[in-house]
Amino acid sequence: MTIKELRRIKIKQRVRKHISGTAQRPRLTVFRSNKQIYAQVIDDLTGKTLAAVSSLAIKETAPKKEIASKVGELIAQKSKEAGIDTVVFDRNGYLYHGRVKELADAARKGGLKF
Repeated sequence: MTIKELRRIKIKQRVRKHISGTAQRPRLTVFRSNKQIYAQVIDDLTGKTLAAVSSLAIKETAPKKEIASKVGELIAQKSKEAGIDTVVFDRNGYLYHGRVKELADAARKGGLKF
């Protein structure tokens, strides 16, 4: 592992001490790789994923920020279909800017509250 990955894991553990998803308010977590971005809505009490979307499902080519925005809209739409209105946002150790911020803003615009 690189120093950057270890730093992210430390931050992730520090954040996850305080953030947990319940059935009423599940956790919206984000994972980003160099090419893709993934979002999941998780109920931590049962350990089940309630909704999941990734940029792999988007076939068009666009800048990474636009793809992240579309993933945010899709996760909001899937969450609404599953009956979820409010979530706890878990940035997963990533800084809240760039693609992570775009995804969060698009999810808020799509109707999720956090």
